[in-house]
Amino acid sequence: MQAITNAEQGNYEVHARGEIVALLRQIGEKNQLIRLLVRGAADICVTTILRVDPDSDTIVLDHAVTDEQNARLLAAGQVMCETSLDNIRIAFTVDDLHATLFQGGGALSAAIPPTLVRLQRREFYRMATPVSNPVLAVIPLPDDGAGALLPLHDIGCGGVALLDPRHQLDNTIGKVFKDCRIALPGLGAVTTALEVRYSLDLALLNSKTSRRLGCAFVDLSRADMSQVQRYITRLERERNARLAGLS
Repeated sequence: MQAITNAEQGNYEVHARGEIVALLRQIGEKNQLIRLLVRGAADICVTTILRVDPDSDTIVLDHAVTDEQNARLLAAGQVMCETSLDNIRIAFTVDDLHATLFQGGGALSAAIPPTLVRLQRREFYRMATPVSNPVLAVIPLPDDGAGALLPLHDIGCGGVALLDPRHQLDNTIGKVFKDCRIALPGLGAVTTALEVRYSLDLALLNSKTSRRLGCAFVDLSRADMSQVQRYITRLERERNARLAGLS
């Protein structure tokens, strides 16, 4: 990972304790690897989050592999942690790590960080769309006046991923579908061309297959981009509210 600049840090800092706890718990639940770094030194080790306990204001990390690595971490005073979550880069600092036990094994513990940096590159960032109330897109087909009505798997400011279980669409990379209409719940519809960037066939539990098509927006208007951004923000707030409710 490249170093985080001061400008990036200021733009993407998270201060809300509930959101910080929720993000750290997600990192732990998904077993995301975390790089530990000490100022002025190379990477010391890779670890994972074992527990986040807001009641005791404690985050517990798995210990390093060697005694030498653990000694350096304990003596550092301040350790930078870098990881990713849903393709978003996450960085935070823990102070005064100390040795502890977790489920009978060695671990490292520190106070929950008061802030963290979430570098969200919105052109690449994707939010999963609801399964119970799917976002639907109408894709015109040359031999079908009604077009294909397909649910979205996710959405970002750069494009969408379509679910095409019946393989209705031409999945040739670079194929452009014009005049596609995507209905954003509560905000209205946006119209755009979609260019196929990737195609992925997925095996289902019933031995059938589905297909996911990653598509980029082509010539999306400024007004429609604003609508997409508003919808992504709404999804993110709803997700964070659910996660904060679990903390």
